[in-house]
Amino acid sequence: MAFYETIKVVAGDTKPDLEFTLRDAHKAAPGKKLDEDDPSTWAPLDLSSSTVTVKFRALGSTSVLDTMSCGILDQTDKPGQCFMQWNAGTLDVEAGTYEAEINVNDTTGTQTVVDRFKIKVRAAF
Repeated sequence: MAFYETIKVVAGDTKPDLEFTLRDAHKAAPGKKLDEDDPSTWAPLDLSSSTVTVKFRALGSTSVLDTMSCGILDQTDKPGQCFMQWNAGTLDVEAGTYEAEINVNDTTGTQTVVDRFKIKVRAAF
């Protein structure tokens, strides 16, 4: 398991929104040759009939602190793209390092993105 680049936020905030492009590591993007080590060659997922959520917890914990729903962008113009807005109160936490994972649900089941991302929360003034 790996982590994406750490996202830095301030405790108590509700921004920034996070944008994601979800891709299929087993299918080549149009006009590309599939390279399992190069995400730019992976086909975007079609999220048209999907729901996407992000689970948030303290790093090393097993207790989920919050789950955010993602908005799905127009899949014709922006395939695989979605965005997450923080729920009110999600970042009302102590300063520290947290982690999040993305889940995609559709009519065939649930897929969890293997890699997670870290969220570094600093205290507000």
